[in-house]
Amino acid sequence: MAALLKIKSKVEEGSVIVTPEGRIDANTASLLDKEISSVIENTDSIVIDFDSVEYISSAGLRVILGTSKVMLKKNGDFKLINVSDNIMDVFAVTGFINKLNIVKK
Repeated sequence: MAALLKIKSKVEEGSVIVTPEGRIDANTASLLDKEISSVIENTDSIVIDFDSVEYISSAGLRVILGTSKVMLKKNGDFKLINVSDNIMDVFAVTGFINKLNIVKK
């Protein structure tokens, strides 16, 4: 089965913008983790654009939380933008809504 996640990254106004498209689940979370790992050491600001994310599982949540912890440790800026109501519900149920800088759609 092909991975159902495409990821693009770009630098914009000093921030690395990571844009996943599709499902972030047990099969694809490692792709997001690799992409973030490849940029996290060289930036003080990461934005993940959730505009095209359809679903996030606990594996995806671990990647997001891990990124948040690394950025917090280095006093960096980390936020999630364009988060849909469905994914916002997942963040609310898991308590992530209080731990992350999240901007709804």
